[in-house]
Amino acid sequence: MGVIDLVDVKKSYRVKDGKLEVLKGVTFSVKEGDFVFIMGPSGVGKSTLLHILGLLDLPTEGTVKVEGRRVPEDERIRAVLRNRFIGFVFQFHYLLPEFTALENVAIPCLVGGIPEDEAFDRAYDVLSKVGLADRVSHRPSELSGGEQQRVALARALVKEPKVVIADEPTGNLDKRTGAGIAELMAQVNAEKKVAFVVATHDEELASIGGKIYFMRDGILLEEGDYAGS
Repeated sequence: MGVIDLVDVKKSYRVKDGKLEVLKGVTFSVKEGDFVFIMGPSGVGKSTLLHILGLLDLPTEGTVKVEGRRVPEDERIRAVLRNRFIGFVFQFHYLLPEFTALENVAIPCLVGGIPEDEAFDRAYDVLSKVGLADRVSHRPSELSGGEQQRVALARALVKEPKVVIADEPTGNLDKRTGAGIAELMAQVNAEKKVAFVVATHDEELASIGGKIYFMRDGILLEEGDYAGS
């Protein structure tokens, strides 16, 4: 049993000419401390898979479990589970421009009902750990791209999630800055045992270690299976 388990998950969409099958029976488990990369070209279902893993979307068929319990369709319950167990980092950082770095990072805590003083203490602590203690009062427009992505990573970590789901987290960064974000994720994984599931086209990012899977035709294949297929 993992933190998040998918059992024979399928996802399809109704389109003009019938049905578009995106996921065709994915069984996958994210365990504590995992570092997983999901690779493959655009349009093969990587983001769809991450959305289902992150409880942002529901499968058409199959089962999603969090700590062994089936996830219900009720969006309010899924929102509570997301806030408790999962952090997110996206290619576009989605920071709120009117708020400081500290405020952006504190928001998940405040949404989760953590008292304001504790929320801001947690936010400052995690920003310090990602090397931004001197930038906490800056708004996103006053930060570099790499700094903004560090704020996004801090926001993902502030609630001490068991899993961080990252969709192309280095996609908008130069090689050097992207390498810094990769090293930071690897450090958090090693020290805190937070599991990371990362969708990426970046072979250098995937080379830092962990398990590599490939999406092809709606199927998830482990690296060895993919190489032999």
